[in-house]
Amino acid sequence: MNRSKTDAGSSGKGAERPAGDDRYKWVALSNTTLGVLIASVDGSIVIISLPAIFRGIGLDPLAPGNIGYLLWMILGYLLVSAVLVVALGRLGDMFGRVRMYNMGFAIFAFASLALSLDPFKGGSGALWLIGWRIVQAFGGAMLTANSAAILTDAFPARQRGMALGVNQITALAGQFLGLLAGGLLAAVDWRAVFWVSVPIGVIGTVWSYRSLRETGSRRPGRIDWVGNITFTLGTGAILAAITYGIQPYGDSPTGWSNPWVLGGLGGGVLLLVVFCIAETRIAEPMFRLGLFRIRAFAAGNLAALLTAIARGGLQFMLIIWLQGIWLPLHGYDFERTPLWAGIFMLPLTVGFLIAGPLSGHLSDRFGARLFATGGLVLVALSFVGLLALPVNFSYPLFAGLLLVSGIGQGMFSAPNTSAIMGSVPPEQRGVASGMRSTFQNSGTALSIGVFFSLMISGLAGSLPHALSSGLQGQGVPAGTAEQVAGLPPVSTLFATFLGDNPISNLLEPSGVLHMVSADQAKTLTGTRFFSELVSGPFHHGLVIVFGVATAMSLVAAVASVLRGRHHRAGPAA
Repeated sequence: MNRSKTDAGSSGKGAERPAGDDRYKWVALSNTTLGVLIASVDGSIVIISLPAIFRGIGLDPLAPGNIGYLLWMILGYLLVSAVLVVALGRLGDMFGRVRMYNMGFAIFAFASLALSLDPFKGGSGALWLIGWRIVQAFGGAMLTANSAAILTDAFPARQRGMALGVNQITALAGQFLGLLAGGLLAAVDWRAVFWVSVPIGVIGTVWSYRSLRETGSRRPGRIDWVGNITFTLGTGAILAAITYGIQPYGDSPTGWSNPWVLGGLGGGVLLLVVFCIAETRIAEPMFRLGLFRIRAFAAGNLAALLTAIARGGLQFMLIIWLQGIWLPLHGYDFERTPLWAGIFMLPLTVGFLIAGPLSGHLSDRFGARLFATGGLVLVALSFVGLLALPVNFSYPLFAGLLLVSGIGQGMFSAPNTSAIMGSVPPEQRGVASGMRSTFQNSGTALSIGVFFSLMISGLAGSLPHALSSGLQGQGVPAGTAEQVAGLPPVSTLFATFLGDNPISNLLEPSGVLHMVSADQAKTLTGTRFFSELVSGPFHHGLVIVFGVATAMSLVAAVASVLRGRHHRAGPAA
């Protein structure tokens, strides 16, 4: 097939680089890949090491008043990454993509150092970490918002899919490598979770300042303050409301009836409406709504958003499934489950690494639509396969399904990114990269609210009875059993998410373990009791979650088909 007929397409003026730039393009690929890798690793490294972090600062992560700290430790990073990448991509178009990228590396390195030096304990220590995680996310957003644009500038169209494939699959794989790294480093010292980013950040900063240069066109202009403020506040309000929607409110297991949550959602949507109206009337808007007239750009971003939501749901549900149920059922102590969960999820990362660069290279020759759509169909099939598995599954079959899912996501991501970036005019690549990253990062943040809410709703109907009857069956007094069973499902969900045995923690202060027989106490505090109790309710919730994820993957596949065969970038609308 002729290259000019591929989805990657020609990107118009500036697509081909002089021969003397052959060495520079590989330097750009190496440095930007390191940048997005460390940014994505740090997006997930805290998730699996939260138990060690909270023990280190002397804070019980499962205490009702501390759930907010726990959520913001995870979501603060994702929220900043989601709301700022468009603005930072636009600033890259205006003032230089390499300049913004270099600043991002420096900010990221400094914030990593500050995180590792947390001087406080308790709530103050948690606020220190949350605050500096937000600063770290700001630096990471500067990296991700401009890395794809730097590569699109540096590589000719015939190699762009391969370069973006390596870059983007590394970023996706970093999310899962972060889980493994968090488990390993937390076992050494909780501060090591943040130490690891310091030398990489410093080396990357020095390297980028010394080696990268501006090769793309800059477009001087004014900052769109109205657009920046309304978009940041609107998106932030929606994602923050979703965060608090996970937490219980009154007698409800979730907070979707909370007036503050409803107000946040309504206010956020209203601000985004104002944002869209303003962007059509401002001479130099931050968000080029005209780009959505490009079918390849609009369809690619819709597919990316839905896939990111489904992928985020997969990631969090797998952690809960492995840490809270499967590993304890197979004799692993709860304290060891975070590390082993990361190890047992490696087939997913392997699939990314196999399919991503290869599909990116092949899509340069044969087009993005075949690979992106085929990959999403594989992802949907893997969700169906996971739905059919029993809770206590056979690992080889589970690993095979994770490998298929990873291959499918790798097949989708690189060609889709290449098609999106290749469809826009060269002078719009920075803002296009930021818009693409916004959809991807927003999808990850949205997945927590969507899938945790679905899981909590699934648990709310059957978990209390299962806990109460199970505890009473082991000699626990009815009053104590009802009290434990009456805990919000979100507490049980986070217990499994953190690799914690809440039964032992809840019964020890009451002295119940000294009132039952030695065999009953051993059963209650063992690895199997809690996991067996929650396995039935959890599987009910899992069917709902993976069913929705399957539907999202199929809708994303339809959007991918509708992207068209080829689009040649023209002037911005």
